[in-house]
Amino acid sequence: MRDAHLGVVDGITTNPSLLAKEKGNPDDIMREICRLVDGPISSEVIATDVEGMLREGRQWASFHPNIVVKCPCTPDGLKATKVLAAEGIRVNM
Repeated sequence: MRDAHLGVVDGITTNPSLLAKEKGNPDDIMREICRLVDGPISSEVIATDVEGMLREGRQWASFHPNIVVKCPCTPDGLKATKVLAAEGIRVNM
């Protein structure tokens, strides 16, 4: 990420396993990514139930307007995606 200032990074995607490999708090790491990247930033939820996905998705989305919440393509993921999208949160699957 230290080379994001070179202008070759248009967006980024990450997931919980990648964040877990880094040293530090995952929330702090995502906030740093948001500071460095001026494009879409996909961040995956780890919950498998609707309420958990909504909680995590809302949390990720609160970090920066460029966050795109990644939900799993499951029945609960579809339900969470519908709610998050209705709230104006960008979502992908």
